[in-house]
Amino acid sequence: MVTRRPIGDPGGTTSDDPLAAIVDAVLDGSRALVAVSARSIAGAKSVTLPQFRMLVVLSEAEDSLTGLAGQLDVAPSTALRMVDRLVAAGLVERSVRPENRRETRLALTSAGRRVVRTVTQRRRRDLRAVLERLDPDRRDAVAAAMADFAAAAEQVWPATGRSLP
Repeated sequence: MVTRRPIGDPGGTTSDDPLAAIVDAVLDGSRALVAVSARSIAGAKSVTLPQFRMLVVLSEAEDSLTGLAGQLDVAPSTALRMVDRLVAAGLVERSVRPENRRETRLALTSAGRRVVRTVTQRRRRDLRAVLERLDPDRRDAVAAAMADFAAAAEQVWPATGRSLP
């Protein structure tokens, strides 16, 4: 159930902003999506949501620390601490490229790939459970709206689709 905030509520709908009610509805939807994300990752022992984002990025392609930090929009020092924890957990491995020994490549281990696969399967299951409760005639509209939202977000923040879990 979507709840509307009273007019005048901080962050709530105001009568002079034509997008305010839409922003409120998207906030409500995003809270539900964050709950699905949190629920799906809860079973992945010792992996935080930011670490899972890193695993998802690495599941798409090996990368260097600098490249990974850029994709995640974090400082290289932050990415390094995350990588260190994921290496210690056996989810990421480092390797030196023979053609450039100064560059360390980062890749998922089989355990890291398994975590991404398991969490993604849980997320799909939970999203399916929510979508099954929608009126079947509205499901295509929800899918179209989400695709439009993702495309607009890509225009505001290029490459967001690749780094979000």
